[in-house]
Amino acid sequence: MTDRQLALEAWESLFRAQHELMTAMSSDFDQSTVTEAEYDVLLTVTRAPGMAARLRDITSNMLISQPSVSRLVDRMVARGLVTKASDPQDGRGAVITATDAGARAFRQVATVHGRSIAEHMSRLTDDELRTLLELTEKLRRQ
Repeated sequence: MTDRQLALEAWESLFRAQHELMTAMSSDFDQSTVTEAEYDVLLTVTRAPGMAARLRDITSNMLISQPSVSRLVDRMVARGLVTKASDPQDGRGAVITATDAGARAFRQVATVHGRSIAEHMSRLTDDELRTLLELTEKLRRQ
C-alpha cells in the first residue's frame, strides 16, 4: 500500500511544479494573436490528419468543460482561426478544421512556446525527462 503522506507530498509537489511552470510560460502568449486556450484547440487540430479534429476529441484534450470548449471554438470561427462543420459520422458532432490563418498563428506561437518549454525542462537530464514522461503517463492511465 502507498504511504499516504508521501502520496500527498508528491501530489502537492507535482501540482505546484505544473502551476509554477505554466505561470512562467504564460508570457509566451503576450505577443501572440492567440490565447493559451486557443493554442490548445489549435494544437489538437493541427496535429490531426488534414488539420481537422472532432469537437469531442478537442474537448477530451482540454481542461475545461464541453460547453466552454464549444463557445471557445465558436469565437475562433468568428475570428477566422478555424471552421466548424457537421461531423458526417456523427450528426450531433462537429469537425473543426484549422484555417490557413489559424495554422499560421499556431506555428508562430508554437515556436516561441516550444523554445520556452525546452528551456524550462532543461533543468532535467534526458534520462530524468524520460522517467517523468513514463511516470506521468502511468498516472494518466486508468
